[in-house]
Amino acid sequence: MNEEIEQLQTISNTVTQYLMNNGLQIVVTLIILAVGYLIAKKLGKAVERLMIGKKIDVTLSRFIGNSAHLVVLVIVIMMVLARLGISVTPLIAIVGALSLGAGLALQGMLSNYAAGLTIIITRPFVVGDTLSVQGQTGLVESVHLAYTILVDEDDVHIQIPNRLVVGEIMHNSKEEKLIELCVGVAYKSDPHQVINLIKEVLQGIEGINTERGTTVGIDEFADSSINIGIRFLAPTYQYFEFKYAANLAIYDAFKQQGIEIPFPQREVSLINQATQQA
Repeated sequence: MNEEIEQLQTISNTVTQYLMNNGLQIVVTLIILAVGYLIAKKLGKAVERLMIGKKIDVTLSRFIGNSAHLVVLVIVIMMVLARLGISVTPLIAIVGALSLGAGLALQGMLSNYAAGLTIIITRPFVVGDTLSVQGQTGLVESVHLAYTILVDEDDVHIQIPNRLVVGEIMHNSKEEKLIELCVGVAYKSDPHQVINLIKEVLQGIEGINTERGTTVGIDEFADSSINIGIRFLAPTYQYFEFKYAANLAIYDAFKQQGIEIPFPQREVSLINQATQQA
């Protein structure tokens, strides 16, 4: 028991002596670390605001701002370690060895980071675009080094690893999404009248982009109807709202103009048994 007390007393005396001899240096080092962190943070934000002010892509601006923050912070940490008398050369060697092992173990994660860097540099899409990839569609909310986040009309956040974005077939319709409709009319109807009527209906719906990508025409000649295909662009975040509004407006216009929307019919003939025997 006495030996343990003596050991604790020795450790306490050593720590006290170290703090007395190096207390001022430790305080200065902590101040340098705190000030360096604040400078790195403010510098990163300043770089990001400067690039956004120059009308550079938001995603690229955030990436460069975060990179500047990280570089300054690493420099400050190296200065602090050197001030404490800790050599950074062995530390760099250890970090390099650990990075090699981690790289082999985390190939999938590193491929996401590499793909994210490719997206940020090449910018095949930016924040606010409508992206369709891997069967998912939504507005690009943010692009990170490891993943991209999409938001659909139901405000559901979809996180897609960047390695599944780069190199895949991708549809980018900017801030709008293509809506495709199909309505059948009777063969006795005048298709020219129907097509012009649908175009007028679409122009009357506020929010639909009738100047870009709007197409109305005969899609096919079905068994009981002439099917009219309709394609137009609308804001992605209100996709279903505009789709349902267009369907209802077309139905009301057809009803007002007396245009018939046919339904499948089948004729059944009954043959009299006596007649069949004759």
